Amino acid sequence: MMISNKIIRLDNFEDYLEIATNAAKYRIILLNDDIVRIRCTFDEEFKDEASYALVMTAWEDKMDELLKNERTRVKAISTKYEDLGNYIVLATKNINVNIYKEPFGIEITDKQGNVLHSDLKEKAYVKDTLGRLYHYSCLEDEDYFYGFGEKAGYLNKKRRRMRMHNVDTIGYDSECTDPLYKHIPFYIKLNSKNNLASGIFYNNSYDSTFDMGCERSGYWNKYSYFCADGGELDTFFINGPQIKDVVKNYTDLTGKTAMPTKYSLGYMGSTMYYTELEEDSDKAILQFIDRCKEEGIPCDGFFMSSGYTTGEDGKRYVFNWNHDRFKNPGEFVSKLKEKGAALAPNIKPGMLISHPLYKEFDEAGAYIKDEKEENSQTDRYWGGQASFVDFTNPKGRELWKKHLKESLVSLGITSIWNDNNEYEINNTEAVCHFEGMKKEVSGLRPIMPNLMALMAKETVEEVYPNTRPYITNRAGFAGIQRYAQTWAGDNNTSWKSLKFNIPVILGLGLSGVANQGCDIGGFFGPVPEPELFVRWVQNGIFQPRFSIHSCNNDNTVTEPWMCPSYTKYIRNAIQLRYKLVPYYYSLLFEAATEGAPVMRPLIYEFPQDKKLLEESFDFMIGNSILVANVLEKGAKTRKVYLPEGATWFDWYTKQAYQGGQTIEVEVTLGSIPMFFRSGAIVPICEELMNIHKDSMDKLNILIETSQESSFVLYEDDGTTNNYKNGEYLKTTISINNEAGIKVVFDKEGNYKTTVNEMLVNAFCKDIAPMQVRLENKKLKMFLDKKEWEASEEGWYYDMEQKTAKIKYKNIEENYVLYIDSDVKDLISI
Repeated sequence: MMISNKIIRLDNFEDYLEIATNAAKYRIILLNDDIVRIRCTFDEEFKDEASYALVMTAWEDKMDELLKNERTRVKAISTKYEDLGNYIVLATKNINVNIYKEPFGIEITDKQGNVLHSDLKEKAYVKDTLGRLYHYSCLEDEDYFYGFGEKAGYLNKKRRRMRMHNVDTIGYDSECTDPLYKHIPFYIKLNSKNNLASGIFYNNSYDSTFDMGCERSGYWNKYSYFCADGGELDTFFINGPQIKDVVKNYTDLTGKTAMPTKYSLGYMGSTMYYTELEEDSDKAILQFIDRCKEEGIPCDGFFMSSGYTTGEDGKRYVFNWNHDRFKNPGEFVSKLKEKGAALAPNIKPGMLISHPLYKEFDEAGAYIKDEKEENSQTDRYWGGQASFVDFTNPKGRELWKKHLKESLVSLGITSIWNDNNEYEINNTEAVCHFEGMKKEVSGLRPIMPNLMALMAKETVEEVYPNTRPYITNRAGFAGIQRYAQTWAGDNNTSWKSLKFNIPVILGLGLSGVANQGCDIGGFFGPVPEPELFVRWVQNGIFQPRFSIHSCNNDNTVTEPWMCPSYTKYIRNAIQLRYKLVPYYYSLLFEAATEGAPVMRPLIYEFPQDKKLLEESFDFMIGNSILVANVLEKGAKTRKVYLPEGATWFDWYTKQAYQGGQTIEVEVTLGSIPMFFRSGAIVPICEELMNIHKDSMDKLNILIETSQESSFVLYEDDGTTNNYKNGEYLKTTISINNEAGIKVVFDKEGNYKTTVNEMLVNAFCKDIAPMQVRLENKKLKMFLDKKEWEASEEGWYYDMEQKTAKIKYKNIEENYVLYIDSDVKDLISI
């Protein structure tokens, strides 16, 4: 066993500090004022830099050419240090890095002296006799831990031991199963004593384990540790001070969420059932789209399961069309488009040895090799033995893109569903090309799904250069958000899955993956009972990825109308989702630029409220809407804790509640408990039924006027890359209460909006407006609601909703809406 205990030598190279200890070497790099890299190797020398995960570096890297369109090179901060005897200090504007000489250890503090991270000295960095690497950190009773990518159970992961490893976990228990599909070795620590947040990312793609205080020894202070099976301890400390700051800084490092197509926010139909029919699967899918329209259920696409690839032997062969089920694939894709629906076909990176294309890939050396590099490695897969495409090999990437173009993308398909890409290869010594450097698969397994997503993105862009790809991935590593939307795999059909999939999604959002969801209604198991299905849809409409998908084991198919007496609840929920599309699209723009999750834990928005430290099931959508879904069978009431720091209003009745209290509301089967906060700004489109075909002619904006705030409404064409050239419209809507109520609309960009009519619903709970002005123009007040509805411009005060409804033609330039709430003295007049 090797343990770093004592500094032997310090060498300052100005943009990094090199430290030699009795056991390991270290490089300390101050990447910016909030990110510190601590690279540790127990080898004689550091290996060449070669990271697929990072998009911000301050050094040359072997992947610079591959990632040239994504990666930014920055200049590191000087590592000039101050020697204080027992330790030396490196400083940025925001943090100090204290490096202790003996016993060796690193401590990071803010400028007020608050300890943000502290190594467990005397065993901080360890390599055991099996080659495993350990990093031990001090832990306090007041520490709470969030993130860790896709993990089952409650949001706070304190006293949990979790494994990082991609697995095909069909039918998993969303409270207990570990690991799942994603491998993201990143977490956020929030100390409730000083209310400071920080994060740690381990840029290591070997299988690993996090122990967050589960282990305990009386000989040491309380600690947590990270253990990796190989590689280096390449640690990035990420400063806050708030959770949202940590997420922003982490996504600066590993990439922001890809700006999605707008239609991806629609309902995406799916089921394995249709593609397993003996024939005419194409007709079944087209009829599904027609049935949605008949039922008044909006739908914008279909995730097509892999049955479309089934060969004569009943096995699935990627890139192969079954022509009994799909007689004319190109015509089928075109008909779907005509109906306003995109097709996202399922593809898999494992190719059975009986695959018609197997020999072509094998002879090209495009598969992962066995440990002797003599043959393509095979392993268990769906349908038998298979080899796996090596996406770290240019030959593998080239062949994959060739067949992806020929079989799918050339047909007009620009949405790709990457599935079963966990790369469960049991021979850990199987060899990957690794851009010519050769490396065992055990160190690259979670990288493969990221590169698979990148290849789908590049393929679509090469065939249709100005079309925005829509890629969905099941597995992934840190940085997967740059390429793909994800979902939480093959969940089990149960009330528990409905409930615990929420913190799974919330934790993934805190780990940089803002665009994700789960299979609504449950994938594996029997058809959901009607009440469970309704509640699941009512929750699913708030997930960025909203798809009802099933592989029911009782010969049934989960469809929105499968229980006719409950269809109205399904319809109402999905229509609510479509009303919120302008809000969601703006939030995904925020994710693409700031890294912020769409579904947010309450503690993310209200870090001062200690009652939220353990909250796992209620969540925010953006910073304005709190959702408290009904998650229990037969519920008649729902208790909701409303966070301190805001006044809260029932979405439907507008009843006001002070934050910091628990309320109990009555619920029916149609209830979706929602609350908006003081200062809320929420854009809504009432008439949207198909994102592909319907333009947003009228825009409603809910504004709660009692608190100053702002929100960026984002618009573009939703499908092309023209937004990269300035064809977007960012409207910053601000509430200013300095002298009356001013709603400011400040616009940026060249996109010509489709919005012709604006309706501002200004919630004024204490006093009705006396007058409303649009710039210098006084708008007419209507006492009669019908007269107001018939007018093109003016305002009306809804007494029951306490809302001033203000209508006017949209204005292209910047403008201000004035809402004058001075009390009119009728008596003295």
